[in-house]
Amino acid sequence: MESGACGRTTGSASRSGNPLLAPQRPNGVDAAGAADLQGRTMTDFVLHSAETAAERAIERHAMLLLTAREAEAFVDAILRPAPPGAVRKAARECRRKMIQR
Repeated sequence: MESGACGRTTGSASRSGNPLLAPQRPNGVDAAGAADLQGRTMTDFVLHSAETAAERAIERHAMLLLTAREAEAFVDAILRPAPPGAVRKAARECRRKMIQR
């Protein structure tokens, strides 16, 4: 790393503000470039990215739970249907009368 103005270092440590958050990943993702495109500091970019990923994970988990509950309710309704109510009984009786004519 080189020394820049005011004794600050230049390179990955200074661009990210943290040497542990390397802005250029081995897979070619330029996090510092993406942060610059969004007008964010590297720290803000990382925090926002983590927050967005956490929201997506929570949404996916909620959808899986909802899907599992819906599937369970569907199977339960098929295996243990509710007893017929007044409207259903009246419709069955009406149909029975129509068929007997």
